[in-house]
Amino acid sequence: MHIPESLQDLADSEAVQFLKRPKTITRIFAGVFSLIVFSSLLTDGYQNKTESSKLHCVLNGNNVACSFTVGAGLLAFFSCLTFLALDAHESRIGSTRFKTAFQLLDFILAVLWIGIWFVGFCFLANQWQHSPPKGFLLGSSSAKAAITFAFFSIFTWIFQAYLALQDLRNDTPVPYKRSLDEGGVVLTTLSPPSATSPVNTPTTGPNNLSYAGSAPSPYLTTPKAPRLAMMPDN
Repeated sequence: MHIPESLQDLADSEAVQFLKRPKTITRIFAGVFSLIVFSSLLTDGYQNKTESSKLHCVLNGNNVACSFTVGAGLLAFFSCLTFLALDAHESRIGSTRFKTAFQLLDFILAVLWIGIWFVGFCFLANQWQHSPPKGFLLGSSSAKAAITFAFFSIFTWIFQAYLALQDLRNDTPVPYKRSLDEGGVVLTTLSPPSATSPVNTPTTGPNNLSYAGSAPSPYLTTPKAPRLAMMPDN
């Protein structure tokens, strides 16, 4: 099947290649899960009881549980959007130190969100377990959705931390690489010339210290043989 050239160019574009990266896919899933968690409790998480018109959290009437979940989901959602924007411009970052700091921050935040979502899931599940079965007319489906996607968020952030750790291992600069390269240059310079390479003959000059190519000093003369004088006979 022949693929049109325009579709092939679209598949090879930077935007499509960026969306196909595992890190990008994981961030999108984490953002969607966070959006579901905080939006479900923000819309239907506060309901009134049958005998009162005052709004209460559907999670055992504990407003702290709903506030914690909404706040955590909102912050996680904006965190995913921010790092997606930074990932899109990662190739344009020329500073190695800034790139390493960005990857380290990504790993630390991923580990932090693992702990937050684990605590949040346990807290929400405990509050939902102690909630009265028919205390609220609505809101049970929203509470179940928040608990479910809080549980899924734990695994997405675990995988995100794994990818960030892999980036740190692959892109960490080796401090002795430059010294090894310089040593290789020195060894190459000091190595004897090959048979095919031309041999540079030393040039003579006043500043040249080579013994073989230096000109003899004019003050050094060849010693003459002693002359024999004829003595007259007495």
